[in-house]
Amino acid sequence: MPLLLMACAKERSRQDRRMFAEQSVPRVLDSLHDAAAKADEERYFRLFAHDAIFLGTDDAERWTVKEFRAYAHPYFSKGQGWTYTVVERHVYVSGDGCLAWFDETLDNEKWGRCRGSGVLVGDWGPGWKIVEYNVTVRVPNDLLPEVAGRIKE
Repeated sequence: MPLLLMACAKERSRQDRRMFAEQSVPRVLDSLHDAAAKADEERYFRLFAHDAIFLGTDDAERWTVKEFRAYAHPYFSKGQGWTYTVVERHVYVSGDGCLAWFDETLDNEKWGRCRGSGVLVGDWGPGWKIVEYNVTVRVPNDLLPEVAGRIKE
């Protein structure tokens, strides 16, 4: 069991933890997108757990936080980030209030309509941390055969 989850399970009432999660998780995700848009590397990566995974749009993009930071650092260090604007978000919280998962519809100037999803764990000390984030480009079903065929090639 992740240490953050163990710490969460020992603190406060279930109701308090759930209310805290419902208020805090959207703020963490908003901060993530804001930090990316502002190329704020320190704030961006502080929002991830040390053992988090980031899944990007390319098949090869399954990164640990350390690997993802190494990939992103050259961009952030030049002041180049990426902007995803939240169109719609759904956040779900476990019964004990220690685990949250989400899906969000995002707009991006280059990629158009995308989807982000992931999982966060929380406690009352360092707050909520992202343990998995997944960003995908949405492909309409009528285009999927062509896209899948081109990927196979």
